[in-house]
Amino acid sequence: MEHGSGKTSLATFAGGCFWCMVKPFDELPGILSLVSGYTGGHTENPTYEEVGTETTGHYEAVQIRFNPDVFPYSRLLDIYWRLIDPTDAEGQFMDRGASYRSAIFVHDEAQREQAEASKRRLQLSGRFKGKIVTPILPAGPFYSAEDVHQNYYNTHRYDYNRYYEGSGRDSFAKRHWRRKEDQDELRRRLTALQYAVTQEGLDEPAYDNPYWNHASRGIYADVVNGDPLFSSTEQYDAGTGLPAFRKPLHEGYISKKGDLRGGKVRTALYGRLSGSYLGHLYHDGPQPGGLHYQVNSAALRFIPEEALVREGYGEFAGLFE
Repeated sequence: MEHGSGKTSLATFAGGCFWCMVKPFDELPGILSLVSGYTGGHTENPTYEEVGTETTGHYEAVQIRFNPDVFPYSRLLDIYWRLIDPTDAEGQFMDRGASYRSAIFVHDEAQREQAEASKRRLQLSGRFKGKIVTPILPAGPFYSAEDVHQNYYNTHRYDYNRYYEGSGRDSFAKRHWRRKEDQDELRRRLTALQYAVTQEGLDEPAYDNPYWNHASRGIYADVVNGDPLFSSTEQYDAGTGLPAFRKPLHEGYISKKGDLRGGKVRTALYGRLSGSYLGHLYHDGPQPGGLHYQVNSAALRFIPEEALVREGYGEFAGLFE
């Protein structure tokens, strides 16, 4: 279910190989399309081979069409910085050369101001020892890449996974974005139980948690980063003593991973952008659909119907009319 206006905007990011720049944004709420392509150069309609010669001046980039009322540009920037090494001016990770440099291409003055502010915050944060060198440039002509390069992580999964694992991107992100300081800050902000559930994968005891039989109208947000996850309109009693939902507000805010703990084969649920452990997905739910999202109360923050607008979740007020 999409909320918000029909407004659309463009965002253009270069972050090395464009194969790796699609998946992190794909299927998020408000993301309408993603195109891999070439921009920033001095030739028209370049090919992959021509760009690879490093003579056209183009960057490999991804262009995102999105609804800023659903997923604002500031959040796209937050995701972007986590995908790159912003201190590297000569390429990204294992890919070297001008076409693999990072850059933010802004489409208007508002985007420029937000991009510059986010870059300053990142530099001042001390997260990276070196200077943040990723440039912020005016957007120009963008040329779509060949079909084989579109949605590559889905159409060539084996090749993509091998490439991504070998690139060093994931280990770099973990090293810089899951530092001890970040975990310490979470420990200060969360209760001991919330931290144990969301960061260490603990499951709460049945019937001894606040939301298993919660009857108030409102939505449940990710306790770590505030992403809207579930609505009370989809909550039901599954007889497990834990909160149960038929479906999320938007699948794009949730990721699913195999879970073999305890000798069982299950599907674990995580907040896609926060990385928080939420619970498990089962297929014993009510029809139609038959899905059962079993979620720990400690992974959630409840926002009552009357507080939705005040707390910035006004787009969901219509669920309760």
